[in-house]
Amino acid sequence: MKDLIEDLMKNCQFQEGVGWKRYRVLAGNVIIHKGEIGETLFFLETGQIRVLGSAELSETQRVSPGLCDLNAGSVFGDACLYEPLQRMATVVALTDVELIEFNGGMLSDYLDKHPVEGYRFLKALYKDMIKRLAVANQRVGNLLAWGIRVHDINKYL
Repeated sequence: MKDLIEDLMKNCQFQEGVGWKRYRVLAGNVIIHKGEIGETLFFLETGQIRVLGSAELSETQRVSPGLCDLNAGSVFGDACLYEPLQRMATVVALTDVELIEFNGGMLSDYLDKHPVEGYRFLKALYKDMIKRLAVANQRVGNLLAWGIRVHDINKYL
C-alpha cells in the first residue's frame, strides 16, 4: 500500500494541500473521535495508533477497550472513501505519528478517473480490510467462548 500512496502523492493531478495533507500527531492525542462525521481517510506513515471501541457495562460505567493497534503502513478511516460517514471508533496515537490525510471524495474521484491506479488501490485496501476482519472475527470468537465459560451458558446451547 505504501508504494501506491507514494505514487498517488507524486501525481500532479492529486495535489498536496488540496487532495491530501501530511501532519504529525503527538503520542496520547486523539486523531479520530467516534461518532463524528468523517470525510477523510488516513495513511499512517510512522508510529503506532490504537483503535478504541466503546462498551456500556452499566448505566454509569463505560469502557473503551483497544480493538487493535495499527503500525506504519496502515490505512484507517477508509469507510469514508466514498461518502461522509460517522466514525465507527476513536483512534489515538500511541507514539508520535506522521499521517497523510486524504480527502475521501477527491480520492474517490481520482481513482474513478484513473481506473488502473484505482483497481490497484482498492485491491490493496480490500486485502488489508480482510486481514483486519480476520483478526476481529478471532477476537469476537475468543470473547464469546470466554463469556460462555464464565457464565456457564453452554448448558443452554
